[in-house]
Amino acid sequence: MMEEQKPKQLLHLVFGGELDDLQSVDFKDLDNLDIVGIFPDYASALAAWRSKAQQTVDNAAMRYFIVHMHRLMDPDKQ
Repeated sequence: MMEEQKPKQLLHLVFGGELDDLQSVDFKDLDNLDIVGIFPDYASALAAWRSKAQQTVDNAAMRYFIVHMHRLMDPDKQ
């Protein structure tokens, strides 16, 4: 009998906020960052990012980002 292997967790954080200047990644108000969540893989993080980006399409200064947390947690394993 073969053991079922769980998929490897590659954690990703999705967050966003309004930028001070569209040429930088400095946020207007750090207290009002929108922390969308932490996701177990890139595909689910991308789906959440797309949803939030679509919801805020009318605000040109609003930006959402995906952070590859797994790379920060274990930088030797890229």
